[in-house]
Amino acid sequence: MAKTVVGSFSDQHAADTVVHELEHNGVDDKKISVIARHDGHTEKGHPTGHGTHDLSSGIGWGAATGGAVGLLASAGALAIPGVGPILAMGPLAATLSGAAAGGLVGGLMDYGIPKGESEHLEQDVKHGNVLVMVQTDEPEVEKAQRLFKDHGAHDVYVH
Repeated sequence: MAKTVVGSFSDQHAADTVVHELEHNGVDDKKISVIARHDGHTEKGHPTGHGTHDLSSGIGWGAATGGAVGLLASAGALAIPGVGPILAMGPLAATLSGAAAGGLVGGLMDYGIPKGESEHLEQDVKHGNVLVMVQTDEPEVEKAQRLFKDHGAHDVYVH
């Protein structure tokens, strides 16, 4: 039975590493979602275009490793009520693009994350954290949880 594992990362590079390791371990990238706030600034707070970590152009974040988080730069920016502009990739991005009214909380709830946990994860994104979500079969759930926690994820949920 498929389950969803979602974790919040305060370190963008750790999130990138987790996505890269999931893919390396054979997880189909169509089962991995990444959501990050995009306010036109770099991770160092410099205006877009004035630093080496410009998310909108794909320079820096994930580009060095070729990880999927770096692909956020090519993902569509979405305006999510209550959160603001985000960059998203994966199946959750598709859900969010059609869920303007429900926002991020509604999108997460569509994947089985309870409302309270979804609200908490939305707050994490508002504060600059990166969400990584993977849909995996039961035997791989513990591995995914361990991978998330080993790379510094907090608020790891499984549903």
